[in-house]
Amino acid sequence: MMKHKVCWIIGKLFSLFYLLTAILFLVAVWRTQMVPGLHFGLLTVVAVAIAVLVIWLTWSGTRKVRYGIGIVLSLLFSLLFAIGSIYVGRTLQAADRITTVKTEVAEVGIYVQTDNADDFNQAAAGYTYGILAQMDRENTDRAVEQLNEELGISIAVKEYDSLTALVDGLFNGETNAVILNSAYLDVLEEMEGYEDIRERLREVTVTHVETEVPQTAASDQETASSGDQTVFAVYISGVDTRSTQLIANSRCDVNILAVINADTRQVVLISTPRDYYVPLSISDGVPDKLTHAGIYGVQVSMDTLSMLYDTPIEYYFRVNFTGFKDIIDALGGVTVVSDYTFDTKNVAGYHFDEGENYMDGDAALAFCRERYAFATGDNQRGKNQLAVIQGVLNKCLSTDMLLHYTDVLSAVEDSFETSVPYDVISSLVRSQISDNSSWNIVSYSVTGTGDRQVPYSMSQSVYVMVPDESTVETAKSLIQTVRDGGVVEQP
Repeated sequence: MMKHKVCWIIGKLFSLFYLLTAILFLVAVWRTQMVPGLHFGLLTVVAVAIAVLVIWLTWSGTRKVRYGIGIVLSLLFSLLFAIGSIYVGRTLQAADRITTVKTEVAEVGIYVQTDNADDFNQAAAGYTYGILAQMDRENTDRAVEQLNEELGISIAVKEYDSLTALVDGLFNGETNAVILNSAYLDVLEEMEGYEDIRERLREVTVTHVETEVPQTAASDQETASSGDQTVFAVYISGVDTRSTQLIANSRCDVNILAVINADTRQVVLISTPRDYYVPLSISDGVPDKLTHAGIYGVQVSMDTLSMLYDTPIEYYFRVNFTGFKDIIDALGGVTVVSDYTFDTKNVAGYHFDEGENYMDGDAALAFCRERYAFATGDNQRGKNQLAVIQGVLNKCLSTDMLLHYTDVLSAVEDSFETSVPYDVISSLVRSQISDNSSWNIVSYSVTGTGDRQVPYSMSQSVYVMVPDESTVETAKSLIQTVRDGGVVEQP
């Protein structure tokens, strides 16, 4: 009698444990808003049916076989639901991390000559600081204001019209230090005579100037919050930054515009070369390299591409490509299709064959960055970047993804951020689960011809790519076809 009572109590405990894990799992799934109502209903029915079976089996302590089966089933399904809850919870955590970015950062440094041996904390008040008169002035003024607060004085500044004049003023002794957005060091390195600028300057302090990340317009937000936005464009920016902060403004070396129509399952990916010579939204019509737009913030990049392709861009999706390799490694590598057989010149030591190549993160990053190995240079680099993105998508859609899921989520949290609202993301997932129809994805790269010009952000002629307007018009046509609900074909 005592043994029967103990078995009955144990059976109840096991069935209650199953009910708890099942409820937690169902609540977690419901919170994602990614599972359609019908599918969630069926999942609930299955969980209830299993609960009834487990209770019927485990509450019969006198029948050993049935009781044993009930204990095993309750443990098995409890474990499955517990693991499922962990995976769903990590998914929600990662989604929250990449979709709730509110600020972006400009890293404004104070630089002196490398051989300057002054104790900056003691000498700072007596310095004259060189600053740019117009470019990035808002961030510079905020950095000056912060320095004034720290020193308790109003520092002396001297304005310069260009980057080269600014640093030359420092080297000539006109100023003791310069206040400069650290992203401009990359720009200086592109100019003749300043390739070693990082060796000639010493950063004594850095100010992180935060600004709010531009949000979607109110009318779009209202549509997005209802989960009904099905046609939109996303600017995909690959930021190649030395900063440990993902959101630090820097040159945008990858510029891809994804135009999506979720109703027709049409997507067009437009790749624009980093050296494309186009007016920035802030340059009063003066052309600059597209990559320099990222220095002034993601909204400038979006507005510049919107001007180029004559289309609204609702959202952005920023990728730290230095961290992107961690995602590829977390996936266990990806297969990428190369148009050519070549050896890398930008980063030595990598060889790729025409056709399929299996790459780890470092190899994929070298593949993305290479341009010197191709006669078409930056044009082919854009195509290679699209090929790597396609390889990552293919791996994510394979069963291998399940083996690396949590590792990938951890890498994603450190490498991605987006302004696409969670409601829009969950709506797309629900729609895909509902009908499981395939997507038609077309990729296209605009091209141009090499030239030497003086860009807006620079003070001497450098290599730029003058747009081939016929390819820009083709891109515009593809974008409009997707927005209008038509079917796009590979040009």
